[in-house]
Amino acid sequence: MLALSPFLHPGEAFAAVQLGLHVVCRPAGSTEEVALHHEIRRRVFVDEQGIFAGSDRDHHDDDPATVHVLGLCGDVAGGAVRLYPLVDPEASERAPGLWKGDRLAVLPDFRHNGLGAPLVRFAVATAAARGGRTMIAHIQPPNVAFFERLGWHRVGEPVTFVGLPHQTMAIDLQSHERSA
Repeated sequence: MLALSPFLHPGEAFAAVQLGLHVVCRPAGSTEEVALHHEIRRRVFVDEQGIFAGSDRDHHDDDPATVHVLGLCGDVAGGAVRLYPLVDPEASERAPGLWKGDRLAVLPDFRHNGLGAPLVRFAVATAAARGGRTMIAHIQPPNVAFFERLGWHRVGEPVTFVGLPHQTMAIDLQSHERSA
């Protein structure tokens, strides 16, 4: 079933949030769902947080190896995350087993429905299932403790990413998969 847009179906979105419908995460399965994934990200990173001007899209969004994930509350999409294998810049080829998760976005009305943790867990499980050994992410400082509760650890000191402070974090996908 095609995910419902909370922007086009506000009544269904309100009901999903109020009823606390079951949360499920899955890759966007159609052109419409990929567009919905991007719209959720735009609403969070451009409109709400002002991190990007106009769009947060980049070359990773056009890479066929990138997985665009939707977080659903019932049938209504309320969150998104993307993940992709990283390229070794010195060799210009995929770095074996190294994945990146980013652009985790949950719409404000869905933040109390528990979409964030399932989106992160889904990204971790998906990368592990695709041969990943390690996943990294750049995390905004207020979200570091959330990721630590999910099994991630800090890597080095905070860095500047998209012009803002972020903490690089990582998770061992193979040991996480065994403990899940």
